[in-house]
Amino acid sequence: MKKLLAVLATSLLAVSAFAGEFPDISISEVKALTESKKAVIIDVNGSDSYQSGHVPGALDYDAVSGKLAKVLPSDKNALIVAYCGGPKCKAYQAAANAAEKLGYKNVKHMSAGISGWKAAGEKLEKKS
Repeated sequence: MKKLLAVLATSLLAVSAFAGEFPDISISEVKALTESKKAVIIDVNGSDSYQSGHVPGALDYDAVSGKLAKVLPSDKNALIVAYCGGPKCKAYQAAANAAEKLGYKNVKHMSAGISGWKAAGEKLEKKS
């Protein structure tokens, strides 16, 4: 029985490690980061959504995905924050996984997404 439980526990850990989950970061923390400019924030909602309103300073993933290595900082410990539509949206994983694949070790997810950002009354930046 103990061996079975050990195998199950190991399996669950392995599955969660490959599930593409990243630590969550709150709206208030992201707001502070937009003001301090101490993180790279990536919007994964598509260019149309990006143009209509995004977290200030965020990059449009659709526009930069092909050149991500060039637009991200050389410091692999730099904070990278990815977000998409809201808590149930998984599109953020494209940017988060791409950053991780490039060797970035501090990748987080604003799970509230742009819908949570708007609901919190936070300022949007629109592409001019």
